[in-house]
Amino acid sequence: MSKPIYLFSISSHPRAHSVNSLNTLFLKPMIDFSKYDFLILTSKQTSEALKQYDQKEYLSLPSICVSKKSAEAYEALGGSVLAYAKGHGDELSSLIKQFSHTKKWLYLRAKAVASDFVNECQREGFCIDEKVVYESSCSQEILQAKIQENAILIFTSPSSVRCFLKNHQLYETNTLIVIGKTTAQALPHEVKYILSEDKTIQSCIDIAINL
Repeated sequence: MSKPIYLFSISSHPRAHSVNSLNTLFLKPMIDFSKYDFLILTSKQTSEALKQYDQKEYLSLPSICVSKKSAEAYEALGGSVLAYAKGHGDELSSLIKQFSHTKKWLYLRAKAVASDFVNECQREGFCIDEKVVYESSCSQEILQAKIQENAILIFTSPSSVRCFLKNHQLYETNTLIVIGKTTAQALPHEVKYILSEDKTIQSCIDIAINL
């Protein structure tokens, strides 16, 4: 008999018990988009936050994105994407460094972030400003979820791991699949896991189905 699959994410999948892991509060800080050449976007939630602003203010700014999904979210608004990474924030450094130091970047981000790519680029002379456009908190859905001890658990962000561990424990009978290295780092050091090579939910689901 196949094991149940639980997906902890803000997205869902028909092959898993989808548990929304986060509540999102959108913020609207004052932003003068005219000061910048490019945007940096690291989640689909950033594009949702941008909907609070007049499109005429920001759609002329091309972006680099952390993943294909975040790129698609900005394109859905009508924006253009210069390039996107494979789902890991630290990969953005190499993309930014392909551009001139004279360019000005605006990083629209969550209140809490896992990657340190901004400081790395700033140390090398790149001009990157940051604006917090949303913050996340653990949902009651993940805190109160009933999880079977032999289940396959898929974690898609460090915050999904942290929220799960607030009210749940991991059993040796659980099989853990994580979407990337940053997510894996949020797990206790002794916990074994399977790392998805493609940083997508579908890739994680495919691994779970084939176990």
